[in-house]
Amino acid sequence: MRKARTNSAPESQRSLFGEILDWMLAPLLFVWPLSIAVTHYFATNVADYPYDQALREQVLAIARQVRFERGEAQISLSVAARALLRADEIDSVYFHLLTRDGRRVAGDSELPLPRDLIRLAGLESGEVWFRDDESRGQDLRVAYTRIAAPDGAAWALVEVGETLDKRRQLSNKIIASVILPQFVIIPLAVVLVWFGLSQGLRPLTRLRERIEARREADLSPITAGRIPEELQPLTDAFNSMLTRMQHNMDVQRRFISDAAHQMRTPLAGLKTQAQLAMRESDPDSLRFALEQISASADRATHLVKQLLALARAEAGEQVEQPLAPIDLDALLRDVVAHWVSSALARRIDLGFESVGEAWVLGNALLLREMVNNLLDNALRYTPEGGHVTARVRQQGDFALLEVEDNGIGLSEEDALKVFDRFYRVEGTGVDGSGLGLAIVREIAELHHAAATLRPRMGEGQNNSHGVVAGVLFPRYRRIEHVEGVERAIEE
Repeated sequence: MRKARTNSAPESQRSLFGEILDWMLAPLLFVWPLSIAVTHYFATNVADYPYDQALREQVLAIARQVRFERGEAQISLSVAARALLRADEIDSVYFHLLTRDGRRVAGDSELPLPRDLIRLAGLESGEVWFRDDESRGQDLRVAYTRIAAPDGAAWALVEVGETLDKRRQLSNKIIASVILPQFVIIPLAVVLVWFGLSQGLRPLTRLRERIEARREADLSPITAGRIPEELQPLTDAFNSMLTRMQHNMDVQRRFISDAAHQMRTPLAGLKTQAQLAMRESDPDSLRFALEQISASADRATHLVKQLLALARAEAGEQVEQPLAPIDLDALLRDVVAHWVSSALARRIDLGFESVGEAWVLGNALLLREMVNNLLDNALRYTPEGGHVTARVRQQGDFALLEVEDNGIGLSEEDALKVFDRFYRVEGTGVDGSGLGLAIVREIAELHHAAATLRPRMGEGQNNSHGVVAGVLFPRYRRIEHVEGVERAIEE
């Protein structure tokens, strides 16, 4: 059973925990390589600074030893000064003194000459500048300064170059001191995120457990309790669904109870009449008993149809009914045509008054059921020789469907109760289930309409026999936009 449920699960189903974890860790995994690149850049700059300052001091120290004699630059370095340049055990240090035409006066030939001496002539004397160069496959950091003769007629260039091994070692140490802890911090952060996320989703887990622990018949709303704010809309929606389910269950229980109660009487009558028929030996008496059984069966059939119609109408509250524009006048005309034969059999004048199209939004099946019940009710309570008239009238933004008869009538008090289930006016002597008008009211409410039943007003009388059943519908209008102006179009 579990395997079947697993196979039927959608392939696209994902874990909410995993998805949130992905969205939290993905930026972290993206930023980590970026942080390494930024750390490398700043570590290089930090490592260069102290060694550049040392190189600056060396250039200035050598520049102070330069003299100009007869327009020519001369330098005399002591043995101690030369030993100081060679004292570095890691990097190699080179220097040279160049004239304005690029001739080397003193220094090391390993240090490459500058590429543009003409540009160097415009440099300010005494300022130290830096450039990156290469000698024998090794990268160099070169510091240089221009020295001018006192008369300004000549100038010379002092350069000191150093390999980059110490700088790289320092840069690597800085990078390692920053990056290595990240290999511990980031996995720890992942664990903490996982733990925090699992704790943050615990209210959702508790909510699921509370729902799973409920009994099947428990449709009471879920109490808020310690539910987080983010889960409140979900809880409210679930409680709303439970309320609708509870209402649906109540409707079903009420329907079953009503059906059982109403079917008990005709079924008991059928049984009694059948028992009496079995005892009869006279053909005429037996025929009369069978006619009574047939009539009882017809009444039971009618009751079942009414109960089913009421169930369909009530179901419309739970499921969305398809609504479409319907011409109420045409629908009434069609239904009246089907009742003409029944009216003639009862010698009742059934008429229809047309006033033109009257469009409403509705469900054709339910509206037909409503009109059938109105006509059936009118024909039942109208004696032979009477008349029943069906019509649709337009009243502003509304369409009024009316079924008028000159039957036995009813009082003002009864007019307020006839829409209740199984309510029947006493003393009429007419068979019925007491559900017809209840069905009319249910269907009317589904269409946002109002059903009424009032005594028929006669000419020159306060009250005359008969009633007028009416259902007031909002008319349907289609809105069109014509040149930016809304216009209601009567369908």
